Amino acid sequence: MAKSNLITRMGWDTLDKELKYLWKTERPQVTQAVSEAAAQGDRSENAEYIYGKKRLREIDRRIRFLAKRLDSLKIVDPDPRQEGKVFFGAWVTLENDDEEIKTFRIVGPDEFSPAKKWISVDSPVARALIGKQTDDEITVLTPDGEVNYVVLSIRYQSVTE
Repeated sequence: MAKSNLITRMGWDTLDKELKYLWKTERPQVTQAVSEAAAQGDRSENAEYIYGKKRLREIDRRIRFLAKRLDSLKIVDPDPRQEGKVFFGAWVTLENDDEEIKTFRIVGPDEFSPAKKWISVDSPVARALIGKQTDDEITVLTPDGEVNYVVLSIRYQSVTE
């Protein structure tokens, strides 16, 4: 399945900042280090030179990816008309049949983070939640079987972003 091209403004800013850092700071530093290592002579056994060239290729690959990806992404800002329903960017609190409560934020695939409790809009849970309201029930098919959730709350303000 293709990745969605949606992203939050904060997510876009983070990727843009990474691109600028790689292009304006890290790449020039690594290029300088490679030049200095090359000036030392025999490159075939020069670890600094070999590592530097490898790192430059990694940086260039990431720069190309970020530049293309940023061009294709669509920033989605919360709209007041979304209040009361689950859409992109929402923080959703759910309760399962075992009375376990979980809170997730629905974000783009480029910014999902299990540690922050951010899930991709392309995930099964997010797909099941889109358009739902408080007290709606959803069923999600997981590797362990079906899991039922009830939507407890929906909000769009930031929660320690």
